[in-house]
Amino acid sequence: MTTTLPGPTVGVVGGGQLGRMLGEAAAPLGIEVIVVDPTPDAPASPVVADQIVAEFDDPDALAELAERADFLTYEIELAGTGVLETVSRETGTPVHPKPETLSLIEDKLVQKRRLEDAGVPVPEFRGVDSVDELRDALDELGYPAMLKAREGGYDGRGNVPIESPDDVEAAFETIVEAAPASTPEDPSGAAMVEGFVDFKRELAVMGVRGDGERDTFPVTETIHREEILRETVSPPRAGPAVRERACEVALDVLDVMEGRGVFGIELFQGPDDEILLNEIAPRPHNSGHWTIEGALTSQFEQHLRAVVGWPLGATDRRSPTVTANVLGDVDERQDATLRSVNRVLETDGVSMHYYGKEAVSRLRKMGHVTQVGDDDADPGELLERTREVRDELTFQPS
Repeated sequence: MTTTLPGPTVGVVGGGQLGRMLGEAAAPLGIEVIVVDPTPDAPASPVVADQIVAEFDDPDALAELAERADFLTYEIELAGTGVLETVSRETGTPVHPKPETLSLIEDKLVQKRRLEDAGVPVPEFRGVDSVDELRDALDELGYPAMLKAREGGYDGRGNVPIESPDDVEAAFETIVEAAPASTPEDPSGAAMVEGFVDFKRELAVMGVRGDGERDTFPVTETIHREEILRETVSPPRAGPAVRERACEVALDVLDVMEGRGVFGIELFQGPDDEILLNEIAPRPHNSGHWTIEGALTSQFEQHLRAVVGWPLGATDRRSPTVTANVLGDVDERQDATLRSVNRVLETDGVSMHYYGKEAVSRLRKMGHVTQVGDDDADPGELLERTREVRDELTFQPS
């Protein structure tokens, strides 16, 4: 294709922090971004051409978005597969990644079955539609295990660890209550359970499918607490063979996906250095934020290039890079004011990314800081320095 500027308009379902960073990446490319989001003045609104205030799956809003855009994509999995398919068909505006991919990924049990059939290594898992089925599955998988909502979970929501038989009933009730289409009277389709993986570390690879191209960013170590991503370390503290195998698995995952775009592929490094797939996000992902400063092309620019069918950018890492998420540290939801920012601004090599959310609550993702080290920087030492800077930030009143 012949590329000219100004470029096309991309409609994005979702105007949160990922939509904001897509807007920031779009401007230098001459791409215009319009978002749909139910929150007035959503985080993306200051940096995009326009926001349509509506629910993510509102048919009229998505039809308007499609009429105003050359391509559609999404930064949240609540877009609604059926609505996207209908809007794309009626307007002729393509959606990337394709709605079939969103449909595959939004149900974790369907996702795991499809990937297992394709030869992608996954932890042992079972679909469970009742407490009795869960107990039977755990008799086979053993304790501890992780009970997951099949749909709708993110940032640790929808995941409940089960340490012993005493936890089973309460864990199942928690998942059913959170499930979008299940009730205590009919809990079928709500849950799946995975056997515990005694992993050495968690890893992530940002993969990308372009127009006849596919590629991966360098593998990254991800550090979670309370099921929420806290830091990423690139390169990971893992050997070359582990890194190579992680990228191989990521490429196998990309072969199962349909359509163009960036995919966040979360992995486990097992006790014998085997690689197992954890989960997939069909969009830019928190584990790829390091690429903004740390790679030749950011995941956000890469996603836009892929969606509109432009050639992909180089994915090489510039130098060792660490990100640390800035999470809400208050007990009650309140207006957001981030304090003690000077330390970040005064530290060489550290970049601040503030998401512009009006309210803060406990563990809500409000921003991140990135520190880029010298070529020979030790990743572990860089992680500790980044944590020190991040940990001075607070939303607590003075």
